[in-house]
Amino acid sequence: MQIKILRFSDKDFEGNLKDCLEFDSSNNEQIMDVAKNILLEIKEKGDKALIGFTKQFDSLNIENALSLEINPKDINTAFNNISQDQKKALEEAASRIFEYHKKQKNESWSYEDAEGSLFGQKVTPLDRVGLYVPGGKAAYPSSVLMNAIPAKVAGVQELIMVVPTPNGERNDLVLAAAKVAQVDRIFSIGGAQAIGALAYGTETIPKVDKIVGPGNAYVAEAKRRVFGTVGIDMIAGPSEILIISDKNSNPDWIAMDLFSQAEHDELAQSILISDDQEFLNKVNRSIDTLIQDMPRKEVIKKSLKNRGIFILVENLIDAAKVSNFIAPEHLELAVDKPKKLLEDIKHAGAIFIGRETCEAVGDYCAGPNHVLPTSGTARFSSPLGVYDFQKKSSLIALSETSASRLGKIASTLAKGEGLYAHGLSAEYRIKK
Repeated sequence: MQIKILRFSDKDFEGNLKDCLEFDSSNNEQIMDVAKNILLEIKEKGDKALIGFTKQFDSLNIENALSLEINPKDINTAFNNISQDQKKALEEAASRIFEYHKKQKNESWSYEDAEGSLFGQKVTPLDRVGLYVPGGKAAYPSSVLMNAIPAKVAGVQELIMVVPTPNGERNDLVLAAAKVAQVDRIFSIGGAQAIGALAYGTETIPKVDKIVGPGNAYVAEAKRRVFGTVGIDMIAGPSEILIISDKNSNPDWIAMDLFSQAEHDELAQSILISDDQEFLNKVNRSIDTLIQDMPRKEVIKKSLKNRGIFILVENLIDAAKVSNFIAPEHLELAVDKPKKLLEDIKHAGAIFIGRETCEAVGDYCAGPNHVLPTSGTARFSSPLGVYDFQKKSSLIALSETSASRLGKIASTLAKGEGLYAHGLSAEYRIKK
């Protein structure tokens, strides 16, 4: 397979790399218009619009929106329908995710100064969160666990899950994951209309404070549009992996790790950086051999052909520089001294250290979250975590001494800004 090769030493390397990192968004205007109209209908007509869109897009004929809620009995049945191996895998993955995220929980704090005043921060969980999960034939139980468990650790009071069920088709593994993650309520709705229902509320669907979870381009656009009315996790772009490898890695392992992202869809991006040209050649040969047995080989081929990149560098220090420029969603360090190379890495959603650590395990059960910043946003964003489901309130309790002393400072600054009432408000507390 012919994969683009870039050389760090080339004069126009940075420009060529930027071109390779961009992806086609030519359909954005059409997607924006559709999402906008759906959200407006949901906001204005509530359940009536939701019923209409569910019939139109999911071929699900219902008379009453109440029938969109999946009852606990059906959820239990779905759990009982999956195999023992699947139950065990869900439960162990959930346990590991729970243990990892427990360490992220922020707690309230305060301190008292010498004048007897108290300052601090009160940490409070969100009241209600909406979780979007792709449905139908797609099965993403890992997304349920990764989004729901941090919310539960944070102490979110009610977690509402929405999942489309086209033609009434439900996925037992997804519903079982929701049971393991202790999701409170599940509704069989999807698309931009589900995002609108969660953001604005309808007669049946409760309005939430924040919406998280992956979806197609219409879901992503709907989330972008409702931000401000509710919080959102992020606007995710195509999935991506960057592997830094020296010549001592197994080329078959590296090829398969590249496949693990390429099989998501044609826009997914797989990038390999190495300081050895012959190793890049070996990986290319492995790709040609291994791809023949891949069930999603056509998707992988298109992804690697259109968006795959091999980058040749002089040394691993340069590899780290390129990685930091890209700020990848997933970064594998398949080198002899990965912890040493880690010191030079600044921007990445998740870092997989050493040859034994494949990104795929991180997707499912290692413990850290697989909801990660894409498209270079790892320069300023972090993985989804417990902190995304908590909010902070500042605490200020002034003693009479502090109110008098600080009031003079506040008054001086307020009047300097031309805000006279601010100044007087502070002065009223000054002891004469």
